[in-house]
Amino acid sequence: MSVLPRGATVRRDAGPYGYERALRRHGITHVAGVDEAGRGACAGPLVAGAVVLAPGKAGIVPGLADSKLLTAASRERCYEQVVRRALAWSVVVVPHDECDRLGMHVANIEALRRAVALLDVAPDYVLTDGFPVDGLGVPGLAMWKGDRVAACISAASVVAKVTRDRIMDDLDGQWPAYDFRTHKGYITEAHTAALTEHGPSPVHRMCFVNVRRAAGPADQRLESPA
Repeated sequence: MSVLPRGATVRRDAGPYGYERALRRHGITHVAGVDEAGRGACAGPLVAGAVVLAPGKAGIVPGLADSKLLTAASRERCYEQVVRRALAWSVVVVPHDECDRLGMHVANIEALRRAVALLDVAPDYVLTDGFPVDGLGVPGLAMWKGDRVAACISAASVVAKVTRDRIMDDLDGQWPAYDFRTHKGYITEAHTAALTEHGPSPVHRMCFVNVRRAAGPADQRLESPA
């Protein structure tokens, strides 16, 4: 299901916690938000997060917003608050080679499903960012720009983004020529220049045309460091 329960309404000025409150008024206790980070990157893993926030004041995270609108320092602060205050949270990391094998859309849907399945508290309802995710076993709602209007999706986006950024920082230490710490594997002029000069690293996604182009006909990747 991709609609709110019959009779449930959310006022435009309800704020980011309005959807959870509206659902709880209809007897839906545990509302999970899910989101991903890294779908558009051409290197590194895809990461999905799922969060069930506590009801009332206990679940309010100071400064919470869409992870893309926060500074790195603000995301870290929100991350610490989310994992401390949430009734349940989970994170799933899909390696670059699995993204290649499945394709990005399938990998993304699978990651979101896994994140929901890993929650210690089984949700009664799931809010997703952008498009519906089937196979969750419970009803849900796909929300346009959900990470900006629903707190639990914002929380999931922060968990996913912070986790992935930390992974990309680690990969930067292994592959400093690509400057993953700065662009996190997304396509930028500097990243494109590094790909042109060095070819793909072992953590680049070959399902991206720019990576295949940089690899050349023989898929000339750099060897893994010892």
